[in-house]
Amino acid sequence: MFCLGKKVDRPSSSRRRVSSVRNENWSMTVLGALLLAVLTFGAGAVSAQEEDPHAEVFSETMYPSADQCAGCHQRIYDEWSASAHAYAGLSPMFHKFEQAINSLAPTIGNFCVRCHQGVGTTIGESRATDAWDRNPVSREGVTCVSCHRVNVEYGKVNGSRRMVPGGITEPVYGANKSEPLQEILANPGKHSVTTSSDPNTMGMKIHQDAIEFEQLEKSEFCVSCHQVAVNLGIKLEVVWDQYRASPAHEQGVSCQQCHMGRVPGVPSGYERAHAAELITGPVGEERDHKNHSFYGPGYSIAHPGIFPHHPDAKRWTIKEWLAFDYRAGWGTPEFEDEVPDDYEFPDVWADPIDREDARWIIEDNQRKLAYRDKTRKQVMENGTHMDGPFFDDDPSVGDDLDFHYVMYNTNSGHNVPSGSLGAQPEIWVNVALIDPDGNNIWESGYVDSNGDMADLHSLDVRAGKIEHDDQLFNLQTKFLTTNVKGTDREMYLPVNFDIDQLPFLRPPAQPVTVMNHPPLVRMESRSIPPLGNKKASYSVPGDLMTKPGTYKLAVRTRSRAEPIYFMRFVGATSEMEQAMNENMIDIHPYTVEFEVK
Repeated sequence: MFCLGKKVDRPSSSRRRVSSVRNENWSMTVLGALLLAVLTFGAGAVSAQEEDPHAEVFSETMYPSADQCAGCHQRIYDEWSASAHAYAGLSPMFHKFEQAINSLAPTIGNFCVRCHQGVGTTIGESRATDAWDRNPVSREGVTCVSCHRVNVEYGKVNGSRRMVPGGITEPVYGANKSEPLQEILANPGKHSVTTSSDPNTMGMKIHQDAIEFEQLEKSEFCVSCHQVAVNLGIKLEVVWDQYRASPAHEQGVSCQQCHMGRVPGVPSGYERAHAAELITGPVGEERDHKNHSFYGPGYSIAHPGIFPHHPDAKRWTIKEWLAFDYRAGWGTPEFEDEVPDDYEFPDVWADPIDREDARWIIEDNQRKLAYRDKTRKQVMENGTHMDGPFFDDDPSVGDDLDFHYVMYNTNSGHNVPSGSLGAQPEIWVNVALIDPDGNNIWESGYVDSNGDMADLHSLDVRAGKIEHDDQLFNLQTKFLTTNVKGTDREMYLPVNFDIDQLPFLRPPAQPVTVMNHPPLVRMESRSIPPLGNKKASYSVPGDLMTKPGTYKLAVRTRSRAEPIYFMRFVGATSEMEQAMNENMIDIHPYTVEFEVK
């Protein structure tokens, strides 16, 4: 299993029943079954009864699973399996938001899911279908066929993109020519592969052709889902507009070079790797390897048995995984050695061997998530820089301490932050002043009891439990709406709740292009443009500067995918809130000492 370039082996279990070892077909992937068939074909050791139970489902679909692609592209599968693309169809926060916005404004329909679950939309799944009732490939979100079965150059079409249907043996579309594939097809027996769709034909099934599709290497290919105009003409995704006006675009730097390259967020070329690796070894010469982790600031708050995607995890359903208490340590030696006899487990997790197998999957997935967290922090630190503090005057006892920092967007491709919806993402500065006795005497960018910034949306600020942070430096974009009662005010969503209890979002009578924004709704962008900077200014009252000596200013930039108040607005669970806060990262933390006389 992929983890920072190392293979992770399943540990042996002290409780594993030696006399009746579990039938490993339960945890075997489609790939595993096919490979086993190839390896033992000569001896006739594999019968039809031993095939993987998922094989029939995958063989019938016209939109193959990523599991099938892993047979030749294991490294790419491992990178993708923990990516934001792979998370798109399973994200509990997405589903909570998507349900909430459709409840408020039913005219939205399947607008959101056609990007997040393109296969499901294509095969006619209802947008309201529960994750556990969806087609397994639909749950893969932006999966292999979402990009590699597209053969038309699309532009701004809000996620409406047609995938070419076909089984695993039908042609795929890629950014490179198909010489390695032709080498395999010239000698299928040597490589134990077949391009026949006949289920009785032995050999691992592969695609008949790899057709070069040049747009896959261009930024325009990303536009469909990453430049989206929603209700009233507001742009939910603005990356393309920002990129199109950026230095990166002018210099010919593509999205792929930063988000799939050698260094997260930096156009520094690509790693080199083979196009495919079969059981007979790597194929062809090494070439540019596009990293399918798709570096970005997002992260998972799903149960680690459900995400990242893991072939062995499919032994259990989503509902069964949700009943597995991984936080309590189920399946670990420490827990299992001490668990009392009367401990009540759900029936599905009553067997300690099942719990240990599940724990191995979770730990394997957590290693993948740790790798993603590492690249997530890299892409944020590579795209920003903090300088300061700069003092207006020499610090003195009893005088106001006026100072500032400068935050730079060192990314040449788009704003920081970029992406979507005014409710997210969050980037703010947390700075604290420590006096000579080690006491925190002043702070801005602090959080409330829920983990939110102390701005107008903080639930604690609104309840009068803490003071509003008047000096907060926050780069989060906000929606501003004009309601029936009052003037412009910040809103979680661009929905005018005061107009109607169940608003239907209709286009305005006058063109948005004439007004430059929809009537009664606009967005207040606070992000930093490419290669730009913003000043974060602060003032500490002089009555807090009571003694001379060495003071410290500690600063950090904080990044989180969603505010907690918004999570509660859409009905998120406490477990989701906990995971959201646990995965918040600090960027460029540092401390400066200075003397006060």
